[in-house]
Amino acid sequence: MGDAIVVTGTSETALFALKVRRGEGMALLTMDWKQGTPPGDFVGFAIEFQAPGTRTFQALHNDLNFLAADGKVAPGASSRLAPFQRFRWAHFPRDADLNGDFVYRVTPVSMAQDGGLSYGEPQQAALRLGGDTYADLNVAFTRGFVSSQAFAKRYEPVSTLLPGAANEGLTFKSTNPKTEEALNWMGFEAREAILGALDRAIADEEAQVRAIAYELNEPEVVTRLEKLGDRLRMIIDNSGAQGEAGSAENQAETRLKASAGEHNVKRQHMGALQHNKTIVLDSPTDKVVVCGSTNFSWRGFFVQSNNALILRGDGPVEAFSAAFEQYWQHDEPSAFSAAAPAKWSGLALQEIDAQVAFSPHSTDNALLATIAEDINDRTESSLLYSLAFLYETRGPIREAIKKMTEDDAVFVYGISDKKVGGLDVERPNGNVDPVYPDELTEGVSAPFEAEPSGGKGVRMHHKFVVIDFDKPTARVYVGSYNFSGAADTKNGENLLLIRDPRVAVSYAVEALTLFDHYHFRISQNEAAEKGKTFALARPPSSPDEKPWWDDYYTEPHKVRDREAFA
Repeated sequence: MGDAIVVTGTSETALFALKVRRGEGMALLTMDWKQGTPPGDFVGFAIEFQAPGTRTFQALHNDLNFLAADGKVAPGASSRLAPFQRFRWAHFPRDADLNGDFVYRVTPVSMAQDGGLSYGEPQQAALRLGGDTYADLNVAFTRGFVSSQAFAKRYEPVSTLLPGAANEGLTFKSTNPKTEEALNWMGFEAREAILGALDRAIADEEAQVRAIAYELNEPEVVTRLEKLGDRLRMIIDNSGAQGEAGSAENQAETRLKASAGEHNVKRQHMGALQHNKTIVLDSPTDKVVVCGSTNFSWRGFFVQSNNALILRGDGPVEAFSAAFEQYWQHDEPSAFSAAAPAKWSGLALQEIDAQVAFSPHSTDNALLATIAEDINDRTESSLLYSLAFLYETRGPIREAIKKMTEDDAVFVYGISDKKVGGLDVERPNGNVDPVYPDELTEGVSAPFEAEPSGGKGVRMHHKFVVIDFDKPTARVYVGSYNFSGAADTKNGENLLLIRDPRVAVSYAVEALTLFDHYHFRISQNEAAEKGKTFALARPPSSPDEKPWWDDYYTEPHKVRDREAFA
């Protein structure tokens, strides 16, 4: 694929540098002053974009603003009037899939003591955001709607969009007047790709489908699976709540046995969980595999931050079909772990180096220690991760992350779904602790509000590690695999190792976006607890005051952040 994954600003005379990196349906913009530090009256960056096929620039909106004359925070405004006081910003255009380049224009904004704004020379850069990552591998994400104040305001009441309990999922009907628009926004590319694969299978009468589900309460998925008739073979987890009377998974089992035949639907939990979320479409003319962290559930599609990988070709179908057959034949970890799918195998993709291995493993072919070794011994520049359940994971991965976080030579950012004990390693000259989705239900500071929880349960559900995203050796570990002992030797899981800078940048941008959001929300909450007003900073009015950007040039971890990405 010839499309760029990173572009730089075109102005040689502008006082700052700009880089724009391509994410999946998003762009990460990073800025840095070219020489020395910004002037004291610099109050941030205005960011505008021009969508493909349009001739005008639209300014991004900033919910944060300067204090008004009455001492209260002014309403949010165009970043031309309320510039972003950050050296990094992510943009999620609604029409990211448009064919063509998005053009970004970033302008430094200065403020006089009387409050008047002036604008410096801008930087401009263009890149394409839409389309598949590669022809034979596409990375897709859900939006993780709880990370968006804009979503909560636009689609209130959020409670009308989602079932109150998982077991109600297959019969739930939303009463929100903007349901279709909201579900498209939340599910984003992952939902579109998963449902699209099933639609292709329905339309292709020669297609055979092999699917495995951990959670199965999303009606759009189950309805499509029913339409496949006896061309479907399905394994559904029956551990814990999934196996209880009245569960959505039991309801789905009944429906799918009626449509596909009882002999084509199997319940399974391996040693602990059948935790795969996979779909294999195999026909003479179409070969597609769906995998990743996205459960086929309301929370998986519409609440959590998740990823899905869409793989195409004979290699992925052969590997995932072989694993399916072994799962179908063996309910015990010891039997599966001796089979070929439990070992690394190449996916024979045309453009990138990718391997897959399926759990459960035995002690002889377990992977946890080898992944930790890769992190410990071969990380050169950066480690970015987004790991649900890191808080309860003990063992080599957590120790490796701790070691890297304590290493001043490696830049580390991470996020978990809950606070992680034992990783409190922030130092003035080092990396920062992982962040997590704080509940933030009280004490939030205007103009922001408490985040909707979307019901009980995990909100950050990714399982990926990105090593050296900015180098030719960039690689990503990703899948349903939770990087725990149970994922390695007890559960049914898939884990991919992808060695490719383009894929690594896609996951790196997602990790940074999540980290920045939750770090900002935690800072906001801390300000509220101290009784401080959360607003944009004006220029210093005396020599004792510091400009907003001072920390980015004096605090070592913020200096490293600014320099690492811009």
